[in-house]
Amino acid sequence: MEDRELFSRHLIEALPYIRKFHQKTIVIKYGGAAMVNDALNQEFCRDIVLLDYVGMRPIVVHGGGPQVSGLMRRLGMATKFVDGLRVTDKEAIDIAEMVLTGYVGKDIVARINLEGGRAVNLSGKDANLIRARKLVHHSLSDPAHEIDIGFVGEVEAINPKVLNTLEEAGFIPVISPVGVGPDGNAYNINADTIAGEVARALKAERLILLSDIPGVLRDKDDPDSMIPSLSAGEADQLIATGKAAGGMIPKLKACLRALGGGVKKAHIIDGRVPHSVLLELFTDTGVGTQVFPDV
Repeated sequence: MEDRELFSRHLIEALPYIRKFHQKTIVIKYGGAAMVNDALNQEFCRDIVLLDYVGMRPIVVHGGGPQVSGLMRRLGMATKFVDGLRVTDKEAIDIAEMVLTGYVGKDIVARINLEGGRAVNLSGKDANLIRARKLVHHSLSDPAHEIDIGFVGEVEAINPKVLNTLEEAGFIPVISPVGVGPDGNAYNINADTIAGEVARALKAERLILLSDIPGVLRDKDDPDSMIPSLSAGEADQLIATGKAAGGMIPKLKACLRALGGGVKKAHIIDGRVPHSVLLELFTDTGVGTQVFPDV
C-alpha cells in the first residue's frame, strides 16, 4: 500500500513539469558510464521515449571516446593525448567518425526505436548541421606555444533547420560529435560543447549533461560536496578560480553558452543513477546541479 501511495505522489509531482515542458525542446548530452553499462543504456533510451510520448521534444547528443579508444587499441594504434585532448590524425578521425556515427549513434537509435520511439542518426555532415573549424590549441604549460592536435575542432555554427524539421515530424534526433570543416573534412568535437551549441541554436527549454559524478562539486575529491544550484556568474567564477577542473570545464562552459543564448536552465547530473534524466526533470529536488541565468 505504501508503495502505491509513493508511486501516486511521484506521478502527481511530475504532472506540473510534464505540463511545463510540453512541446518544448530538451537537449541531452549522453555519455560516460550510462553508455557503457548495458542496463543503464537501455533505461536511458526508454526514458527518452517516455519524454517523447508525454509531449516533449528530446534531442540526444552522444559521446563515445572510450569506444573510439577501444577500437584503436584493437587495431594496434597508439592513442596520444595533449592536455586532455586526443591527438587526431587523418587515420584517427576516420576511425572516430566510423565509431561515433556508424556504430555508437546507430546503436542508440536502434535501442530508442526498440522502445517505440522514432529516432534518426545524424552527424555534423548531415545538411551541414555542425559547421566546424580547426581547434587552435595552446599548451597549458606554455600558452605562447601552439600545438597541432590534428582533426580536433570547435563549433563555428549550428544549422537548426534539419533538427526543426525532424522535431516537427515527430522524430528524435541522435547527434554524433563530428563536425564538418570548410574543406569537407570531419572534425572531432567535445560532445558537451556540441550539446550546448545545439541547445543555444534551438533556444531549448533545457540542456542536460550526463556525467560520472553527482554534479558540480565544491571539492572535486569529495562526492558529497555537490552544489545543487548555481547562477551563471557563480559557474563562471568556478572556472576562473580553478575550482572547476578537467572535464567539468567544458560542461560548465557549455551551460554558460546555452544560458547566454536563451536556454532557461542547464543541468549537470549523474548518469550512473538509473532514470536520472526523469528524476531531474520531473521531481522538485532533482539529482544533480542546475545552472540558471543571472538575474
